Amino acid sequence: MIGFLFSVLAGAAMSIQGVMNTRLQDGVGLWEANAYVQGTAFFLSLAVMWLFGSGNLKTIAEMPKWTLFGGALGLAITVTVMLSIKGLQPTVAVSAILIAQLLVAALIEAFGWMGQEKTSFGLWQFVGLGLMLGGVALFKLK
Repeated sequence: MIGFLFSVLAGAAMSIQGVMNTRLQDGVGLWEANAYVQGTAFFLSLAVMWLFGSGNLKTIAEMPKWTLFGGALGLAITVTVMLSIKGLQPTVAVSAILIAQLLVAALIEAFGWMGQEKTSFGLWQFVGLGLMLGGVALFKLK
């Protein structure tokens, strides 16, 4: 149940942040807004780590190198969310983002990529994805 709660909170925060970042971009520029957003997240993350962290940051060099690209993806995520919301309505942009997330997550699970346990992606999952795509199309109708 806690996983669903965090999922709802993450989805709400992502939608709110996407619109906030896009408005910030309108005033200061795309890369300036991204630098501010990522910089703020960096410093807040450091503070939370120093206060509550219980891991060992020294072992980061021992991690598989591909795991270190998550930060770079953070840059791509923030910028592409801002650009998608700027180019579409927030509802359509977030819907398309969620569908892409679901599809990629399903591929990661189906093929067991990045150490994820393999799970099946069957007919009903494809039907669900199709229904989501239909929902985006309905939002785009005028």
